[in-house]
Amino acid sequence: MHVITNMMGCGGAEMMLSRLVSHGSETATIVPLMDVAERHLHLESSGAATIRPLKVRSRLGMVRAVHTLSRLIVYERPDAVMCWLYHAMIVGQCATRLASNTVPVFWNVRQSLDDPDALTWNTHAALRLSRRLSKRADGIIFNSSRALDLHRAYGFSNAHMSVIPNGFVRAPGNVVIAEKPRIIGIAGRFHKQKDYPTFFEAAARVHRSFPTVRFIAVGDGMTADNAAIRALLDLNGLPMEVIDLRGNITDMACFYREIDALALSSRTEGFPNVVAEAMSYGKPAISTDVGDAAFVVGDTGFIVPPARPKDLAKAMRDLLDLSTERYATLSTAARKRIEHLYSIERAIRAYHDFMSPRPVAIGLAT
Repeated sequence: MHVITNMMGCGGAEMMLSRLVSHGSETATIVPLMDVAERHLHLESSGAATIRPLKVRSRLGMVRAVHTLSRLIVYERPDAVMCWLYHAMIVGQCATRLASNTVPVFWNVRQSLDDPDALTWNTHAALRLSRRLSKRADGIIFNSSRALDLHRAYGFSNAHMSVIPNGFVRAPGNVVIAEKPRIIGIAGRFHKQKDYPTFFEAAARVHRSFPTVRFIAVGDGMTADNAAIRALLDLNGLPMEVIDLRGNITDMACFYREIDALALSSRTEGFPNVVAEAMSYGKPAISTDVGDAAFVVGDTGFIVPPARPKDLAKAMRDLLDLSTERYATLSTAARKRIEHLYSIERAIRAYHDFMSPRPVAIGLAT
């Protein structure tokens, strides 16, 4: 059984859970504390999972979710419970112990703590309570070495903690790059953790040097009717026609094929999912040095300090200046790096190994 705070978006946790369950050997039960978006319902129609959203809408609802989930655990009798994200870790830990003392509970931490000020008060509260409960979990998975180190320094304590990076499915078809890069994409919800002010300032600087450059932005809140987005465009003098604001999309594969490179301006990350996904499509990344981004990118892209728009702009310009041949080399190297280091099969084996000596099917089936 997987318990996750929310499945309404297409963030790293939701997408990794989806890939893990899709490639699992048995049908899993997924319990989003809040809700599930239509884009994830294919997991049910394919028979990979049964999804039971609890529709939590308030702090009181979170308390009630403990009792609802405990009854579901008694009914489903899962071999193990995997809890994704802080709120789900708290609710899942309490619910499992209320229902049974024998079902193992594993936590899955999906972000780093590079910039705690970027967290909301709600997340801060969940983080503090998770720290107090961390010894009670049967094991804790972190999706980046940076996340493990910072959480341990913050006070997370457990005898069974390990890093399992995200795994990815090989992008279909061959990636053939025959032109110079011109389109830079960015993917992520409009949230202060993603530091869009830095991105928009950098994009405006790049546009002044490369008038033909175009940007595509996807993610919750990344739309033209968002007043905060319009304010950032006006502040930096970036024309609306230069950036295609698409908001939430369901076909990320189409997005990755359309762009020539991906930018990440985040202040904090664990494992930057979108960076690895873009690389799997042969698209080099320009990323801030957060979480394990530098290791993921390696020598196939560009790494800059966070909150430094001038540095981010320079990296974008350096990429746009690449010759066709050099860009093709980076593109091929990026794709091969993900295939070699971050395959979904490798991640599944790591999950199996982590949950021993009580091996459980990777779907954590009930």
